[in-house]
Amino acid sequence: MNVRTLCLAILGCGDSTGYEIRKLVSDGHFSHFGDASFGSIYPALNRMEAEELVISREEQQEGKPNRKVFSITQSGREAFLEALGQPAQKDIFKSEFLLLAMCADLMRPSDVRRAIDMQIDYLKSELEIIETAVREVKYQGADWVGDYGRTCLTTSLKYINENREKLEAIAGTALEPNSPLLAAE
Repeated sequence: MNVRTLCLAILGCGDSTGYEIRKLVSDGHFSHFGDASFGSIYPALNRMEAEELVISREEQQEGKPNRKVFSITQSGREAFLEALGQPAQKDIFKSEFLLLAMCADLMRPSDVRRAIDMQIDYLKSELEIIETAVREVKYQGADWVGDYGRTCLTTSLKYINENREKLEAIAGTALEPNSPLLAAE
């Protein structure tokens, strides 16, 4: 999803600053839909303001610089709906954990166990994010998306828990018997 559509989706839920949008995209309710950096969010917001898709206002803060708060306009809502009508791009799934798992035979068993434990913790934290997002995002499809995310994550957790011994058994099998990596075990 492009940055413009992502910003409009967030602003459709309520007014936000560029910083708040970045937080929602990086580790918040919208983190599973696309990526956007500060370097892409602010130019997109400025372009959309010039196109009258959003408006902004300055809010004073005590002891801090003023903050610029953006709101979606009716034209912005129409542009958002038009963007939603476009075909979705294919899902992108990347996992450093899966690279580690693929190369487990080259790793120390303790490193494989730690990677598995960290992946389990990560998946559990993602489940918590979904629970919060479903409660706070105003779009009616949020429940459906939450169920989809929960299903994907719980299936991953179940697979890892049921099959971790297989991966742990592979750990270190490609290492030389006298390898310093095995000696550290």
